[in-house]
Amino acid sequence: MRISEIFYSIQGEGELTGVPSVFVRTSGCNLRCRWCDTKYASWNPEGENMEIGEIVGRVLESEFARHVVITGGEPMVAKGIHDLCQALKDEDFHITIETAATVAPDGLACDLASLSPKLRNSTPLPGEIEDSWIEKHEPVRLQPDVIRDWIDNYHAQLKFVVADPDGFSEIAELLDEVAVPIRRHQILLMPEGTTSDALESRRMDIIDLCKEHGFRYCPRLHIDLFGNKRGT
Repeated sequence: MRISEIFYSIQGEGELTGVPSVFVRTSGCNLRCRWCDTKYASWNPEGENMEIGEIVGRVLESEFARHVVITGGEPMVAKGIHDLCQALKDEDFHITIETAATVAPDGLACDLASLSPKLRNSTPLPGEIEDSWIEKHEPVRLQPDVIRDWIDNYHAQLKFVVADPDGFSEIAELLDEVAVPIRRHQILLMPEGTTSDALESRRMDIIDLCKEHGFRYCPRLHIDLFGNKRGT
């Protein structure tokens, strides 16, 4: 399995914000989000090939961590992802999968499915990337049936990157289309941005949306604490 990085930090997003966790970042992605902040694992994937046992051994080096976050890129397209998650579960880790929910779980060992469906604002503009990738990204980025599969079978949170409150109508349409029970506090709205200033500029608009609809505001704690840096 190609791994971009493994590091020990705290979870910066979602219902487990602040929990010390080992992050295993796979390299490779089936999307090309224009605001991606981990292009070294997606647009320009890099990393080293590691055996499952080697990855688990690295995770076990963090003595007090009992939470593992499998992220990317898109971990669900990583070869051997089911074997890795089962090996971590055998070591009694709590497993969070951070995924765009374009690939069905198919029995994956997972305690928290952190689903981040990609809205229209994710599609690259002409000139930002090869046209072929724009053509690949657009039809794949949103898969309501796959989202429904995850929510039906796992404890899940839905996490949306919001750049402009005007884009909320797309979230509402998706929730209607998915049409499965999920509590409002498990629907998270997160401002788009990779600097504290960018997050702050959008923060109050997103908080107002959360108050209006009963959703949870999702900060990006790691950005505020460490900046947009690898290994954090």
